[in-house]
Amino acid sequence: MTAEPTAYGDRLAVVTVTYSPGDTLDRFIHTLAGATRRDVRVILADNGSVDGAPEAAAAAHDHVELVRTGGNLGYGGGANRGVAALGPEYGWVVVANPDLEWSPGSLDELLDATDRWPRGGSFGPLITERSGEVYPSAREVPSLGKGIGHGVLGKVWPANPWTRAYKQSAADVRERVAGWLSGSCLLLRRAAFDSVDGFDARYFMYFEDVDLGERLGLAGWQNVYVPSAKVMHIQGVSTAKVSDKMLVAHHDSAYRYIADRHRGVVWAPVRGVVKAGLAVRLRMESR
Repeated sequence: MTAEPTAYGDRLAVVTVTYSPGDTLDRFIHTLAGATRRDVRVILADNGSVDGAPEAAAAAHDHVELVRTGGNLGYGGGANRGVAALGPEYGWVVVANPDLEWSPGSLDELLDATDRWPRGGSFGPLITERSGEVYPSAREVPSLGKGIGHGVLGKVWPANPWTRAYKQSAADVRERVAGWLSGSCLLLRRAAFDSVDGFDARYFMYFEDVDLGERLGLAGWQNVYVPSAKVMHIQGVSTAKVSDKMLVAHHDSAYRYIADRHRGVVWAPVRGVVKAGLAVRLRMESR
């Protein structure tokens, strides 16, 4: 007999995956207080921090809870563990990086959009970098051709047509449905997240958001870009400490994403070419 889907309540929680986040975590929690009028519970899904920042934040704030994941599970695995720590009364969950600063009212803007998009499974804000440049956070699901074109030429010819198409959200700033949304800040309808079994934890870092967005779309949910909600992402605070490992993780995840969608003997030559090309790109970027 198939189990009945869980009936979730309307409470709100924020899950952030921590790995020695430093001072950025204080700023994350402080600006979150002005991002919504609703009560919010914060889960720190800690993947093995050694800087004491998650422990200090949990001790300083009653609404902040430290959940140790038991090891470095990566971003998607850590987020899954944090969401699993929530009871069914939490029907809305934000998954966000700890090196994020919230604009006033930004989370309420995302929540308001859920009424306009009843089939919305994920909602993403406009994300800026520290320079003020808009990060292309609402993108198309990459086809094989576009993915290869962007992956091979993106660094040496940033204006190539495949990269322009892939990153079109930097110019297309309007509320709309996207193929996938950046995992650095996602408001998730928990029923939708649950329906696709959350993030695929095989992706240690990178592409877990692309994969999630595509699976939500295939399950009949929408990924909704809400640029009236604004946040700033100070990228790479934790990953910069292990940048070489993150480069490897990025290329491993890119191959996994493509290989998962092109299985079997017929696609073996394509997988081989993609794997070789990613290996060359990795060597070039590692220099």
